[in-house]
Amino acid sequence: MRNLRPLDPADAPAKSAEILSDIIDRRGAVGDMVSTMAHSPALLQGYLDLSRAMKRVKLPRPLSEKLALAVQEWIGCGTCLAAHTEAGRAAGLSETDITLARQGTATDTREAALLAFAVRVLAEPAALTADDMTDLREHGWSDRIIAEVVGLVTLNLLTGAFNLVAGIEPTNDDTRRAI
Repeated sequence: MRNLRPLDPADAPAKSAEILSDIIDRRGAVGDMVSTMAHSPALLQGYLDLSRAMKRVKLPRPLSEKLALAVQEWIGCGTCLAAHTEAGRAAGLSETDITLARQGTATDTREAALLAFAVRVLAEPAALTADDMTDLREHGWSDRIIAEVVGLVTLNLLTGAFNLVAGIEPTNDDTRRAI
């Protein structure tokens, strides 16, 4: 059930209207989640800024999509799972890669360690220890990547939680537009 409705720029608060109009001018349309976030100019701006920043992470795109799938599976956002499944396929992930990522693991032990860490950042960050960081470094992950995973988990929590609270559900049309 839909809990928050999407807004057209004419119905949005002034700052959100400005942001939505700019996106429409550049891209021709605004996705469902973004137009629904327009209820809060602060949330909308924060989401867009974090999303842009996380596009500059040093993780390869396929691994970033695996991470999103692991986190979204745990959160339970069908809209995000659909979007990241499509994006994962576009990034070259196989069906096995997608299935394993949704389980928080991968065939590659190095990637599996990072995916398990991402899920723990979401589910139990207070339980992470210095030994966990040492384990990630022993798998070859840098402090930069460890920090960026926290950012990616945060972005995925924001989108997944927002979609669930707003009641945004996956559709049969372009799922990438939902986000």
